[in-house]
Amino acid sequence: MAKLKEKAQLMSAQDLKRVIRRIANEIVERNKGTEKMILVGIHRRGVYLARRIQKIIEEVEGVKIPCGELDITLYRDDLTTLFEQPMVHSTRMPQDISGQNLYLIDDVLYTGRTVRAALEALVDLGRSSQVQLAVIIDRGHRELPIHADICGKYVPTSSDEVIEVKVSEIDGKDEVVICERDA
Repeated sequence: MAKLKEKAQLMSAQDLKRVIRRIANEIVERNKGTEKMILVGIHRRGVYLARRIQKIIEEVEGVKIPCGELDITLYRDDLTTLFEQPMVHSTRMPQDISGQNLYLIDDVLYTGRTVRAALEALVDLGRSSQVQLAVIIDRGHRELPIHADICGKYVPTSSDEVIEVKVSEIDGKDEVVICERDA
C-alpha cells in the first residue's frame, strides 16, 4: 500500500468548525425544524462529525436530537479488495428509523460506493421518509449517481490525491488536508 504525503492543508480546525456549524444549520433548514430528524454518522469519522452536528443543533434549537452510528463494512462491494481482515464496528440507532428524516453524515464523498453501502444498510433497518447526505468534502470522481445534498466544500482532485478529514477524537487534531500517494 502506497504511503501518503501531505501536500497542503485545506481547512484549519477553525475552518472545519465553521463548516460543521453551517452544515448543522442547513440540516435544520432543510428539515424545517427538528421534528422527525435523526442524524446518522457513517463509521468512523462520520460518527464524530454527526455528534458535533448533533451538539450544535441541540444548543441552537434547545431540543434533544437522536444520533445513530452506521457500520457499512459488510455492505461494501469492494470489501475483499480493501481488507484482508475487515474491522467491523457496531450499528446503533437511537430509535426505529421508519417514517423518520435521516441525515447521513460522512467526511469525504468520492466514488459514491460508501454511500451506496450506507443506503443498503439503512434499508435493512427500516423505511425512512427520506435520506439526505451531508459531507464535509466532495472531491468528485463519482462511479455511481450519488450526490451530497449538503456539502461543506467542493475540492476537485486527481485520482492520485487523497483528502483526509482529521478529527481530534481519532487523529488528535482537527483539520482537512490533501495528500498524494508516494510512488
